[in-house]
Amino acid sequence: MYGAGGTDGGTTRFFLGFIMLVIGGYLFLRSVHVDFGLGYHLYNYGGVGITTGYILIPMLFGIGMVFFNYRNLIGWFLTLGSLAALVFGIIVNTRFRLERMDAFQLIVILVLMVGGLGLFLSSFRSYSDN
Repeated sequence: MYGAGGTDGGTTRFFLGFIMLVIGGYLFLRSVHVDFGLGYHLYNYGGVGITTGYILIPMLFGIGMVFFNYRNLIGWFLTLGSLAALVFGIIVNTRFRLERMDAFQLIVILVLMVGGLGLFLSSFRSYSDN
């Protein structure tokens, strides 16, 4: 009879490791806070900060040009280029910070994640020679 990964045995290790990994990952991701800094400069060009408002101006012109004539390549370029710059700027200005926790909580989370990963990966080894 074959267990996890087509090897002999390891099914209990597979499920226990997977459960530990999922719980540790869940606890870790719950302790991460995400902030966005859209009020700041998205880009700096020649010492001048470019904000989201500056990116929206060519986008509005591009949208107007596309609605006037949908075959206008300059309008499409302005619209899609500004949209890409805006999305890129939002991703670049995303900040992650870890919630304050005591050492015990951090050690429990790390043991669950790393121990679960170790058990999960060890379940794919063959146990027939033990």
